[in-house]
Amino acid sequence: MPMVTREELLINITPRETRVAYVENGVLHEVHIERASRRGLVGNIYKGRVSRILPGMQAAFIDVGLERTAFLHASDIVRPMDEDQTTNGKPDEPIMELLREGQDLVVQVIKDPIGSKGARLTTQISIPSRYLVYVPAGMHVGVSQKIESAEERQRLKDLITHNMAGFDPGGYIVRTVADGISEQAVIKDMQFLQKLWRATQEKIAIEPAGSLVHEDMPLVMRTMRDLSGRQIEAIRIDSRETYERIKKFAGKFLPELVDCIDHYPGERPIFDLYGVEDEIHKALERKVQLKSGGYLIIDQTEAMTTIDVNTGAFVGHRNLEETIFKTNLEATQTIARQLRLRNLGGIIIIDFIDMKDQEHRRQVLRALEKNLERDHARTHLSEVSSLGLVQMTRKRIRESLAQIMCEPCPVCNGRGSMLTPETVCYDIFREILREARQFDTQQLLVLASQPVVDMLVDEESTSLAELEEFIGKPIKLQIESAYSQEQFDVVLM
Repeated sequence: MPMVTREELLINITPRETRVAYVENGVLHEVHIERASRRGLVGNIYKGRVSRILPGMQAAFIDVGLERTAFLHASDIVRPMDEDQTTNGKPDEPIMELLREGQDLVVQVIKDPIGSKGARLTTQISIPSRYLVYVPAGMHVGVSQKIESAEERQRLKDLITHNMAGFDPGGYIVRTVADGISEQAVIKDMQFLQKLWRATQEKIAIEPAGSLVHEDMPLVMRTMRDLSGRQIEAIRIDSRETYERIKKFAGKFLPELVDCIDHYPGERPIFDLYGVEDEIHKALERKVQLKSGGYLIIDQTEAMTTIDVNTGAFVGHRNLEETIFKTNLEATQTIARQLRLRNLGGIIIIDFIDMKDQEHRRQVLRALEKNLERDHARTHLSEVSSLGLVQMTRKRIRESLAQIMCEPCPVCNGRGSMLTPETVCYDIFREILREARQFDTQQLLVLASQPVVDMLVDEESTSLAELEEFIGKPIKLQIESAYSQEQFDVVLM
């Protein structure tokens, strides 16, 4: 009998930040953060202007009024349709034949700006509602693959097709939550989407290039809208104003969830009450402990994320192979949770502990697949490679938790390590030699951090004395408390 999952939604509201946490069986699995100063852009529609075309990359930079120009690849440009509803134009048509510099273009954000990269765009506009997604440039009706019943899929498709004649042209995608809905609900959603798109078109006609013409809902409303497929038992909100707004929204669009929504009036912060605050801070650390005593090391870089599995303090009870197998099995559950919690995307390389038994390898991979099934982001998993690595991808749409909450260390510039005092001492010696040979001076003054000066007057005192004798000039030392361990200056006096 499958284990029943109890899902709760916790919503923490402060004037400048909104946080939403998904808690499954008392354990935090997802957290989404939206700040007033940098709201997510995915789903926003802009009237942009082509600022530069890159034929060698089959892409273009589009000015949509953001800090950085956004990126549009040729594969994300919708080709016009023929009368028989087939694409007019080759899929590999050169971008120079599709766009020209200075051209105005209606685009939608499909990926937020991440790191040094601008937002990723598409011209295939899609507008979601509770049950449907409207695609103005589309001509077909699609149904979510998660609706398993063939009869229900066909019923929903027929409902849309039958009612499309009374609306503007365009295609529709039926969302998972539409399973079992009535024809009246379908028509109501279609009417809402048509009205929204017409309002957007009016803005497109009058607004200048670089303008936002449609903004997706804020995080809380977006979360409520997208609760398809989740069996939420409780939604707790610590803001009375937001509670009233969500209650009203649910009454109109999600009547089945109205009784689940509660206002949390307690003095103790709601995230502290459920241990969410601690879990968020743990999710920013490299090391993740496993219950058995093993641990994971998670390193996120711009190119990919690597996850290393280690037995740590777990020594097992039978033999080494069994210990390794149990550690790897336990790691699959934690890895799946950490991917969701940290919102890690792109290429992910998992280095499981080497297993000699092929059946053990197969079981670990299957366990990872099973644990990833509850992930709402699209994932693709490869077989275990000859080096014992598992390669996978997870769709990246928004910034990861670390990218939202952290910035590169100003001391190590994001490397995660610093030069040792010994290394800095030898850099200072080389700089002194350069300065002494290049300039005529009476003496030199070295400004450096406390650990570096301590090493110069202690372990490296003999080397410093020999250097003074070699250049024939005295060298003075001065501690600069504001300097990082890597910083130093050699001043001529």
